[in-house]
Amino acid sequence: MADIPRLALSIRQPWAWAIINAGKDIENRDWRTNFRGPVCIHAAKGMTLGEFDGFVDLARAMYRQGIWTGPFIPERKALSLGGIIGVAEIVDCVEDSESKWFFGRFGFVLRNARPVEFIPVKGSLGFFGWRKNLPEAVNG
Repeated sequence: MADIPRLALSIRQPWAWAIINAGKDIENRDWRTNFRGPVCIHAAKGMTLGEFDGFVDLARAMYRQGIWTGPFIPERKALSLGGIIGVAEIVDCVEDSESKWFFGRFGFVLRNARPVEFIPVKGSLGFFGWRKNLPEAVNG
């Protein structure tokens, strides 16, 4: 755990999965950030059927247009929830982007996303120090 960033950003599934596995290169937010650097990608604990189905519809549309770059979407029950699933680097915050993943008011531009072994940890709003949210048994 020492080799991964101290800060995390909680993202609802299946969007967090898409960052790590499907080339999602931007995280949409309603707020701007000046933060630049590596951050853990935390898969939020909640995910509705509507969120999952909406993502699948988007992925299918991207596939039909020849722009889906990721692997087949896992089943809903196979997505990890409530923990760190990967790491990415935030390199910019933009209000406009050519990225097929940009839908928001602001976009955190992501690079170098990679998976890590799942770490169950409670999420929080904004950037958060995830180590303080580890279960007591892990935190020691």
